[in-house]
Amino acid sequence: MLLELQELGKSFGEHEVLQNVNASVERGDRIGIIGANGTGKTTLLRILCGESLPDSGDAAFGNGVTCGYLEQNAHLDPTLDVYATMKLAFNPATKAMQRMEILQKQLAKEPNNVSVQEEIAQCNAVIDAMDAYQMDTQIKKVLNGMGFPAETWTKQAGVLSGGEQTRLRLARLLLERPDLLILDEPTNHLDIETMDWLENYLKAYRGAVLVVSHDRYFLDAVCTKIWELRGKTINTYRGNYSAYLPQREAADERQQKLHDAAVEKAAKLQDYIDRNLVRASTTKMAQSRRKQLEKLEIVDAPEVEARELSFRFEYDIEPYDELVIMKNLTVRIGDRTLIDQLDYTVHRGDKLIIAGPNGTGKSTLLQVLDGKRRPSGGMVRLGSGAKPGVFTQQQARRAGRVIDAIWNQYPRFTELEVRSHLARFGYRGEEVFKDCAQLSGGELARLRFSELALERPNLMFLDEPTNHLDIYMRESLTQALAAYTGTLLLVTHDRYLMQTLACPILYLENGQAQFYPNFEAFKNRDNSKQSSNIGTESSAKKQAYGKEQRRRRAEVRARLKAVENEIEELGAHIVELENEINDPEVLRDHVLLRDKCDELDDTRFHQQELFDEWERLAQEQEEFEADGD
Repeated sequence: MLLELQELGKSFGEHEVLQNVNASVERGDRIGIIGANGTGKTTLLRILCGESLPDSGDAAFGNGVTCGYLEQNAHLDPTLDVYATMKLAFNPATKAMQRMEILQKQLAKEPNNVSVQEEIAQCNAVIDAMDAYQMDTQIKKVLNGMGFPAETWTKQAGVLSGGEQTRLRLARLLLERPDLLILDEPTNHLDIETMDWLENYLKAYRGAVLVVSHDRYFLDAVCTKIWELRGKTINTYRGNYSAYLPQREAADERQQKLHDAAVEKAAKLQDYIDRNLVRASTTKMAQSRRKQLEKLEIVDAPEVEARELSFRFEYDIEPYDELVIMKNLTVRIGDRTLIDQLDYTVHRGDKLIIAGPNGTGKSTLLQVLDGKRRPSGGMVRLGSGAKPGVFTQQQARRAGRVIDAIWNQYPRFTELEVRSHLARFGYRGEEVFKDCAQLSGGELARLRFSELALERPNLMFLDEPTNHLDIYMRESLTQALAAYTGTLLLVTHDRYLMQTLACPILYLENGQAQFYPNFEAFKNRDNSKQSSNIGTESSAKKQAYGKEQRRRRAEVRARLKAVENEIEELGAHIVELENEINDPEVLRDHVLLRDKCDELDDTRFHQQELFDEWERLAQEQEEFEADGD
């Protein structure tokens, strides 16, 4: 075990953030930490890294376990260049190499000196552990993967942008290869190619990974467990984020049933007491019921987090069909061409994503399309009836309170109407009176979306709309944009949003623009040559159908039968567990009830894994039958 949290607690004044937190990290774990903003995710990471002390409990590391932490706002030495910054990761090994040179000279003079031989062995162990003789290869591999081409290696860290510095800190941390890698929002400032590379690196990482992220696609690709920070504690779920969602829903449903049953029982006991306490013949029985009521533990109802946000983007004016018309459009930044003589028309109801590596001018192109910048050549024209709404990547600071931002624009609204509208975007209770100058980036983004919903545009230009948002707001926004029947042009790196919208993608790279019909085509863009030869490949498959294929076909058939039998057995076991959980004897024993519920969760999870395997095997069997024909 690398790390164990035991009854961990942390408060800031009277505000309790963490309470009785119990969890553990094993080697090979890939754990995603999720929770609404303000639930204590970063506080937890600071405790684990020793930057903050818990008020109670302990975070116990295994013997010799090393820990590396990527925090959101750390700094680099501005005087070192990119390559020298990366070389710092090998400091223990470089010092060992320097010491080795001295020791080897000493050993040449004293060949029988045992203490020198032992120290040389220790130095070799440090060097081998870090694979330091391959230092240059490792540095170049990680720098290229993290989006630093060779021409940037001599740049000083002080002249890099904020996003580049974050990527460089992450790259150096990866080279240090700690046993436990702790990452706070690692995909911020990364483009799609770098995120893909990082995901593959982390999946093959030899230690454990503990990561706070609001990127659902990343959590699905990397994580094998989810820690949900909720109600001041951690709930652990097996699988990635998509596997966590039904488990959390089932757990909430169970907890709500237990709560309702306990409340109903308490009400019946109280009713009996009220009716019978004053009657001499039933006083003793009523007093007995009172003692039962005093001992009755009512399970808390599941906490309702401010995450289920429900809002829509709608419009009143139906525009003409051709809504954004580009004729010979050319866009340049300095000597670099982003778009050259593009003819393209965005029709009413279309959605178009603009994507590409960092620095390729995506935001610049969007500003040309929404009219904030003049094109370098050609023209852009909005069709008749267009009513545009714009969301910029960095929201400007504003004066006044949150409620005033809406009320000043819509003075005829009642306070109830304004507050009801803001509640749809996560502003509840006293939050509507917060000073806008004190809002975080995510809070400002939510406020702007609340304004956009009231503006009712039929054409929206959105620049990185999911930046700064927590995972719950991202999900709500993704659903709202998918349901939007107006026209949408947006710049994004959010792969889950791209996948959900399933719309065309205009990809900018190295001054070239390439269209892809959807996210799947974009994701498989490197395999385009293979896909163009599908007919040839399928013909070759038929010719190669022989002994190996027949053996595999028999294996698939046998495994399918075994999986079907196991699914049936698990289904019967689930029914048994559900009956046991509803047994009054089990309901009275909270420890036994918890164990039964955990066993039910594990059984359902395993059954779902088998269902997924059955689908893959069934598809493979169909392909065999098609090839056999």
